[in-house]
Amino acid sequence: MKGEIKKVMVAYSGGLDTSIIIPWLRENYRCEVIAICGNIGQEDEIDGLEEKALQTGAAKLYIEDLRAEFITNYIYPTLRSGAIYEHKYLLGTAMARPLLAKRQVEIALQEGADALVHGCTGKGNDQVRFELAYKALAPQLKVIAPWREWNIVSREDAIEYAERHKVPLKVTKEKIYSRDRNIWHVSHEGGPLEDPAFEPREDMFQLSLSPELATDTPTYVELGLEEGRPVSINGEKLDPITLLTKLNVLGGANGIGRADLVENRLVGMKSRGVYETPGGTILTTAHRELEALTLDRETAHYKQLLGLKYAELVYNGQWFTPLREALDAFVDITQKTVTGTITLKLYKGNLSVAARKSQYSLYRHDLAMFNMQSDYDQRDAAGFINLLALPIKVRAMMERTLMGELERDSIAAKR
Repeated sequence: MKGEIKKVMVAYSGGLDTSIIIPWLRENYRCEVIAICGNIGQEDEIDGLEEKALQTGAAKLYIEDLRAEFITNYIYPTLRSGAIYEHKYLLGTAMARPLLAKRQVEIALQEGADALVHGCTGKGNDQVRFELAYKALAPQLKVIAPWREWNIVSREDAIEYAERHKVPLKVTKEKIYSRDRNIWHVSHEGGPLEDPAFEPREDMFQLSLSPELATDTPTYVELGLEEGRPVSINGEKLDPITLLTKLNVLGGANGIGRADLVENRLVGMKSRGVYETPGGTILTTAHRELEALTLDRETAHYKQLLGLKYAELVYNGQWFTPLREALDAFVDITQKTVTGTITLKLYKGNLSVAARKSQYSLYRHDLAMFNMQSDYDQRDAAGFINLLALPIKVRAMMERTLMGELERDSIAAKR
């Protein structure tokens, strides 16, 4: 394949792996290298990226502002679905990959590239997420995954390669966490975190204070949602970028959104990750509480099952699939009444609900209150219980009959 490749499009973050990929491609494929970085909220990680990419051998670097699209078309659908992977992971990295891959494909086709390149390791989930998107959107393009080709086998090896090729790095052998940051979260993996008995040090965290160090005064925040999409904070309408950025600051200051998880990777092994998702945790809680107020029992319970499947699809890189689109159609129907406000109390890592309001509320005070003078006729419960209990009662009668027969047989045998 090396002789056929004339131009490649690299998904570029400026991190350790993608930083060394550019000189490696030039050295091994002798092809033109064009890079793309999607701005999905990495903050200052993008500073100086173009100079670095060109310095290490790229012919061109595209920096695309994808933050609004990321929130609107990827974060919000996932939020509305109720998807959480293995109880804790709010899918910050997983739902970003299809968007990055999509824009990479679009620029590659525009540039006339022969191949798509990513910097994902052969042990991780991201290789699957990128490549499933490639195959869905541009199956005719070849795929180069350097981690599956080169003889670099560790992050230490990668750092040494970078040093030999004079590639500037922020990571060192002493500070070797692998991080992924966007406007939804920061993930931390690798280094000492590979020992599940290692307690993360406070200097590792970037978005949140330790609950012990958070303010001693509770913070109240009112979230407004329309059809399951966040639209306001404390009554002020905000665009998606501003809203999520503000919630990250509020949540981080109150120690909200830390998760330490041993998770099951798609490729079969367990890995340990530490996640910071302050704004996302607030939104997830608010959305769940508003659904509890506005969805009927059967819909709410079935949607819980759907959320598990949606989380698997996102985690496994199956974003561009008919099933995910079909699940979105179901979610859209369920969210028509998920409109209202939820007031949350943020305090030292904890979230509690202070108030719930919705014009679509299914909570009826006259039915729920202990006052017996209501439209609910308690006598109706007797027939309901009798019918619900009928299978249980029949089985109990059968067992009593059998026990009686066994006792009679036992007595007869003794005689």
